[in-house]
Amino acid sequence: MAELISVLILIGSIIGIGVIVFRKIPALTNLPEVSHADSFKPLVKGLYKEVKNMPGLRSFSSEAFLQKTLSKIRVLSLKTENKTSGWLQKLREKSRKEKIEENDNYWQELKKTTKHK
Repeated sequence: MAELISVLILIGSIIGIGVIVFRKIPALTNLPEVSHADSFKPLVKGLYKEVKNMPGLRSFSSEAFLQKTLSKIRVLSLKTENKTSGWLQKLREKSRKEKIEENDNYWQELKKTTKHK
């Protein structure tokens, strides 16, 4: 019963959307074409001027901000690389130790097997 009701609501919704779209197609075809880039340019320029005139941001330099941001990103990437390098070094040492222990056990096991025969 619940499935039947949900299917009926779905079908009714799809028909309703179709009717709305069908009625609005003539109005949409009469609208002039406007590119999105052109409509945002005045908004961005006005916003930039407003931000530039704020008391704390009058001496703001976007180049200095970019330089500081890139420097911080570089330091962060170097720290990450250093940490990763340390982890790799520890894994290599652990692998090397396991390999040495494996070789030591090999000779001991070989001696045990030859004594039993």
